[in-house]
Formats: sequence, C-alpha cells, structure tokens
Amino acid sequence: MATRAYLDYNATAPIRPAAAAAMSEALTLGGNPSSVHAAGRAARARLEGAREDVAALAVARPEQLIFTSGGTEANNLALAWALPGRILVSAGEHASVLEAAPQAERIPLSPDGRVDLAALEEHLAEEPRPALVSVMLANNETGVIQPVVEAARLARAAGVPVHCDAVQAAGKVALSLADLGVQLLSLSAHKIGGPPGVGALVVAEDLALEPLLRGGGQERRRRAGTENLPGIAGFAAAAHDAAEGLAGFARLADLRDRIEAEAKAIAPGLRVFGAEAPRLANTACLAMPGVKAETQVMALDLAGVAVSAGSACSSGKVAPSHVLQAMGVEDELADGAIRVSLGWASRTEDADLFLASWAELYDKTRPKERAAGRL
Repeated sequence: MATRAYLDYNATAPIRPAAAAAMSEALTLGGNPSSVHAAGRAARARLEGAREDVAALAVARPEQLIFTSGGTEANNLALAWALPGRILVSAGEHASVLEAAPQAERIPLSPDGRVDLAALEEHLAEEPRPALVSVMLANNETGVIQPVVEAARLARAAGVPVHCDAVQAAGKVALSLADLGVQLLSLSAHKIGGPPGVGALVVAEDLALEPLLRGGGQERRRRAGTENLPGIAGFAAAAHDAAEGLAGFARLADLRDRIEAEAKAIAPGLRVFGAEAPRLANTACLAMPGVKAETQVMALDLAGVAVSAGSACSSGKVAPSHVLQAMGVEDELADGAIRVSLGWASRTEDADLFLASWAELYDKTRPKERAAGRL
C-alpha cells in the first residue's frame, strides 16, 4: 500500500512533467516579449505559441485570450467589466466571484447543487436589466456540473452576457466558448497540472473589455504588465496534455465511485453531496457523521493522505461551506464534509490508503462494540 496519497487535485494538481520542462526551457530565453530585438522576438513567438495552445482548450481564437495571474484575477477582470451594473451570480460560486462583486444578487442552488434556473429567469425579467450573469461550469467543492448552456440561453433571451468560471472544469470536461454560449470564461493553470500564478480570461470578440491593471500595452492593452512567460509556457504544456487526456479523465469516475461505495460501507450514515446531479469524474464531497471536517483533514494528513474541507482558498482555514449551506445542508452535517479529488497521476493505491485511514478514524470515533459489529 502507498505511504502517501495526494487527493486534493481540486486545490492544486501536481505539475505535469511536460509543464515543468516547458517552464525550464522558457527560462533560458531571457527576452521580454515586448522587446523588438532577437531575444524579445523569440520570447514573443514563445508567448503567442502558448496562447494558441491555451485558447485551444476552450476552442477559442488566440486573440480572444488574455493571460492573467490566475483564475482569481480572471474572475475579477470579468466582473469588473460589468460594474457598477447589476450582477447575478449563483450562490455556489467561488469566493473570487462572490467577493469581486459583493453586492451581486445570488441565485439559489437546488438541493442537488445546481443553480436554480427558474429563479435565474425571474431575476432576469426584473428591472433594471442585469449587466452580467456569472455561473461556474463545475463546482470546486462538490464537483457538480452546472447547467451553463441553459443559463446562457435564458440570459441571451434577456440580452444579458454571461461569465463562466471554468477553472475547475477545464481539462476534465470538454470546453467550448461558443457551445456554452458565454461571453467570458476563466481558466487557471495549476488546476490542470500547470504552475500556480498564471491563468487566463477568454473574451468574446464583440465584447470590449477595460483593463484592471494599467501601465502598459501588453495583452492588447487589456492587462498591463510583462507576461509571466515561464508560467505561460507551463500553462500551455499542461493545457495540451489535459486536452489529450480528456477521454481518459472520465475513467476516474470508477475510482471515485469505489471510494464513495466503500466509505459508505464503513460508515452507513455517510452522505455524498451532489451525487444526484451530473458531476466531475474526479470529485467526491463526503460527510462522516459526527466528526468535524477539521478533525478528518488533520487525522488523514497524519496518515499521509491529503484532502480538503471546502475551498482551498481560505488561508488554510476550515470554515463552513457556503456551497453546502446554499444546498440546504444542515450545519452539523456540513461541518463534517471533506472533499476528495483525483487527477492525472492518481492511483488505485491512493484510494486504498484513504479508505484504510478513513476507516481507522471512523472506528476511533465510535464505541468499540459498534466497530466490532461492523468488522
């Protein structure tokens, strides 16, 4: 059995070898992509080649893509475009959307974790007309795939553009800006096996975007600052590998389903959140009855297993999940929810170690006679 298991891909995926190699190669170029000399031109060629690879992940044109410092900046840039107008967001959005527009109206989630389309349609019919709708493609905590196509259809009928945070979905499900029907789409490198600190916003060609960062002409004057060429090169390599491995990614559902089934056999009171809805193949959100998520995360870490509780963007804090709250999950149950997420290098041995460690923790929290009866 493995001695360590990394099961937190939705927080950050381990870097792919091709991404690391591409970054190392880009570091040797030395030129600034905005310089006109030979070194600068070589850097520019590397940058634009990478732009093509990342844009291909969303079936978009390279000139539609703006490189950013990550998914958070991409989301902020998208929402800033609509301010100070009226914005509608799903209640399960990532904090980088919710906090980018704290005044935004939140569209509720159904108990299965999907945005309530009827409520969205009602809000779209109200005046003043919204300036933007933001609905993520896949939830980072539950893995639930949102009905973005349907939401975009409703918004289009109302004449309202749509932003989609596809950070968690990229490399896991097929993406297409046109097929989704959205005008803005956010991506992040480190979720697909690229480096942290680089992302992108894909923008529809008919949408004029004002920059958040000013002071230079980079990214077609939509995002000032010298581009992070090594990070972008790694992003492009990871995007290429993720696209190539998309069909194989779906097979992770078998490992996820095994984890859920065997965890339920260990703890009959187990809850799996979002299981009634379409989900990413790699994500399981589980609640161990009567044991707080913080206790589980720490105990599993001591056993060599890395998992998360809620979002990984809370400065290491384990806080109540706003996603589960929006789904109507009782606080006591939500407090025991952890996220297990798989990825490109996950192994059967990782599931074995998680299940053995989780069973040991469960037994420690139950009377001995109950554990003996189960065994």
